[in-house]
Amino acid sequence: MEITVEQIIAIVKEASAFMVRSGFEVHDKGSKENLVTTSDLAVQDFLTERLSALLPGSGFLCEEEDLQDIAGHEFVWIIDPIDGTANYSRGNENCCISVALIRGGAQYMGVVYSPWRGECWWAEKGKGAFCNGQPLHVSARPFGEGLLFTALSTYHKEWARYCSDIIYDLYLECNDVRRTGSAAVELCLMAAGFADLYFEIRLMPWDYAAATLILSEAGGSVCSFNGAFPSLYNPSLVVAANSADNAARLLKAVRRHLDRLPY
Repeated sequence: MEITVEQIIAIVKEASAFMVRSGFEVHDKGSKENLVTTSDLAVQDFLTERLSALLPGSGFLCEEEDLQDIAGHEFVWIIDPIDGTANYSRGNENCCISVALIRGGAQYMGVVYSPWRGECWWAEKGKGAFCNGQPLHVSARPFGEGLLFTALSTYHKEWARYCSDIIYDLYLECNDVRRTGSAAVELCLMAAGFADLYFEIRLMPWDYAAATLILSEAGGSVCSFNGAFPSLYNPSLVVAANSADNAARLLKAVRRHLDRLPY
């Protein structure tokens, strides 16, 4: 069955109706940093139901409720119902719905929608990347003029020293550092040329599966600790940049402080 990225966008935008401004409940998932809201669950339930109907027989890998059904499926949906839940729970606009469609183990389509920002980013493999219908392209800034999106391993603070040492080295070499609290939003902003460099020590596939396709289709470069593309099914270190050379420079800085991943 053939589907279009426009069909996915329409379903994602419908799901955003559950990202209400008030009246939702907030709970933690084992730590004060790792939050889930009733809105996350409502968005995910809606998406899984509608996307199953759109593409019968497809599998799912979703953040909430340990939903993982990937074996034996040609098509798999990778979903973060609300990326940036801590932001969402506080009314911060830097939160989004992220939906990637994987075909045969490779990225196929990706949609990231931030209703409070009023921005919908999407890409289809080999067909470019777009935001609100306008084509995207990464910046041409050199490393020294680059803005770095990064974080200090919020869910594993025991790794913060690794991160801070790496970030310190990069900060001395680039222009400045930024942090929005949503990996998907940050990677999409890079695709639009608003920032140029990216490093996080550990992300889950639903954080980046859609946004890295958008970034790659906009001309960006993405890799993990081993230099290959990050796993679409397991946690991964993520390095990204507006060029392959800048990504390699980022990875070199990471490897100065890490001889292996701490997980």
